[in-house]
Amino acid sequence: LPLCFPQKLWKMLESDQFESIWWSEGGKCVAINKDLFEVEVLGRGVHQRVFNTRHIKSVIRQLNLYGFTKMQRDFQRSASLPEFLSEEAAASAHSQILYYYNPSFNRAHPWMLGTCTRR
Repeated sequence: LPLCFPQKLWKMLESDQFESIWWSEGGKCVAINKDLFEVEVLGRGVHQRVFNTRHIKSVIRQLNLYGFTKMQRDFQRSASLPEFLSEEAAASAHSQILYYYNPSFNRAHPWMLGTCTRR
């Protein structure tokens, strides 16, 4: 039987084959480097494709359909201009990272994967 979206996502996260997607927040969130994911995962040939799409928006739509919510990253800003500018540069590079959370999708609780169903 073909794997459903959450199962595919889990296998990718547990694999060392992908650099564009990983567990964050101690295994409670999924982190996706958007640009790298588009090349590494969505840019694969037909026979190597993980998902039946080549578009990040379709993957994000699937995440939303399975109850994942996008997490925002809050950065504390410094008062000094040089520190502020270096933090801005780091935040800009960091903006390509998307974070998604689902209470039923947790690395420490693989048995909960079955409760991660489509809405």
